[in-house]
Amino acid sequence: MQETKDISPYKQGLRDVIIDAAIKSFAEKGIRSVKMDDVAAELSISKRTLYEIFDRKEDLLFEGVKLFFQNRTAVMEVKAQHCKNVIEIILEAYRMKVEEVRQTSPQFYADLVKYPKVAQFLNEQNLQMRVKMQKFIQRGINEGFFRDDVNYEIVGRLFDAIGKYVVDNQLYRQYTIEELFHNLVFVSLRGMCTEKGVKALAKML
Repeated sequence: MQETKDISPYKQGLRDVIIDAAIKSFAEKGIRSVKMDDVAAELSISKRTLYEIFDRKEDLLFEGVKLFFQNRTAVMEVKAQHCKNVIEIILEAYRMKVEEVRQTSPQFYADLVKYPKVAQFLNEQNLQMRVKMQKFIQRGINEGFFRDDVNYEIVGRLFDAIGKYVVDNQLYRQYTIEELFHNLVFVSLRGMCTEKGVKALAKML
């Protein structure tokens, strides 16, 4: 793929349009079922033009996933500023995730990890999230919602294992996202909470 700085303003604008259209198609239909020809046809541009901007579908997917994470992080940061405590932030993140999954084909998640460049990016995002989570947990302890006698490094590894199991076994095909969160995430979350945290969580749920 050409560097962004090497393409004309027109193609830069077109590049953004291509990314937006492609990631929506990937999410709706699954990645493997959407060909580069399909993306070009949807936007009424030539395949040559598309390939001048993106050499491979994986490059296009990578840019789409990266943009999605950037936008989601920005939105969540704004929402978090209006939350009073960590429990409210968790509920906002939950609502965003539910809406995201509702708009996304299960096949998208199954396909996503099959692209090495994207898989590496997701692993890097996970590592960054762990760092942020440590600060978030400490805030929850300071606010009195999370227990201070829990090894949260172990908890983080267990959540990673749960997430991997859900994806590997495609549980999202068998259960709704609400069922998965209530029976896996929220059950575990209650164990992390103090009595104050449990009451706040129950009230908001």
